[in-house]
Amino acid sequence: MTSPKPAEAGSPLMRDHASRAAVGKEGAGRPSRLKKSAALGARSGSIWELANPQLRELNVYEPGKPIEETARELGVAPDAIVKLASNENPLGPSPKASEAMRVALENAHLYPDGGGFYLCKAIAAKLGLAPDNIVLGNGSNEVIEFLGHAFLNPDDDVITSEHAFIVYKLLATAFAARTIEVPAPDFQQDLDAMLDAVTPKTRLIFIPNPNNPTGTLNSQRNIDSFMSRVPENVIVVFDEAYFEFLNDPPDTLRYVRDGRNVVVLRTFSKIHGLAGLRVGYGVARSEFIEVLHKTRQPFNVNSIAHAGALAALEDDAHLRETKRVVDQGRAYLQEKLTELKIEFVPAVANFVMVNVGDGCAVFEQLLKRKVIVRPLKGYGLPEWIRISVGTMQENEKCIAALREVTRSHKN
Repeated sequence: MTSPKPAEAGSPLMRDHASRAAVGKEGAGRPSRLKKSAALGARSGSIWELANPQLRELNVYEPGKPIEETARELGVAPDAIVKLASNENPLGPSPKASEAMRVALENAHLYPDGGGFYLCKAIAAKLGLAPDNIVLGNGSNEVIEFLGHAFLNPDDDVITSEHAFIVYKLLATAFAARTIEVPAPDFQQDLDAMLDAVTPKTRLIFIPNPNNPTGTLNSQRNIDSFMSRVPENVIVVFDEAYFEFLNDPPDTLRYVRDGRNVVVLRTFSKIHGLAGLRVGYGVARSEFIEVLHKTRQPFNVNSIAHAGALAALEDDAHLRETKRVVDQGRAYLQEKLTELKIEFVPAVANFVMVNVGDGCAVFEQLLKRKVIVRPLKGYGLPEWIRISVGTMQENEKCIAALREVTRSHKN
């Protein structure tokens, strides 16, 4: 087995640029505005001299291009674009959530409930826990940031798997911590190797389950074995953004109930169809949540998101229908990929990782055919793309476009 190694640093966000003298005629007896600006720049130097040095090595997460802009570039209507790039709910938000948000708009002039009293209470009731076991975030990504503020110091270690959700590495870099990426044979997260990678400076271990973008899942047995051996002073973060898509999901909340140093992350962005609202949550023992609240800004989740999430949480029918559509669509995609003899990683959530030989080239070819997928070069997977499960009509369009692309590559 290859030994774990620290992740290589990415490219700087910006590079210093020398000031250039302004060119042009001056006004009567006074320097031009351009020369004043250049002189000011020379005196102040680059802002990067003042910024935290680790930010130079921080790669900014690059989201996909808006559908409207893609449609404009292709000269088509936005509704002609099939977006299967961001693992969103193909059915959209719950109708109950949409109605609740419309009602909440009437009070948009008021600040939201700063503690998320009703939403925390409802989440806790669903999970069989107490409200003080819940912290809300502006998406579960914000809870990841809380963890950095609360527990990371410069030169600490963060452990995660190769090809794991890229935000973990971004978090570590932002806090001047080191990311140790453990090799992932056959795209599976190797929990034993993660244990072997633990150092005296390890503070956080991130285990996305299932992992995005590979789609692989760790079993209850593997998780239990891992948790029986992980040091008590290391915080384990189970990122379960796709939990509700699983037929037989592992139970990680048992470790919260046991008082372990475990945080479980969940979101309303995926099966609940509220990605645009940015609302997620962390689950942990009450003392742990108290620490995270110290890092949370007041009013971090807006009132519209509160209302939408609360209604979505109670709409079991919408959740069941979404899962049915995704299960059917995922089976269709995998069946057709098999017929096309295109390699893929068997999936359990609402996306499939597909080996197309040159992910960026195929992404561009599919884009010309009005289908947006996610190339995975940024994850060290240049041959692969990730296809989100859409409606059946969207899935069929995607397969038809992929068939055209693969046929053209063979000719």
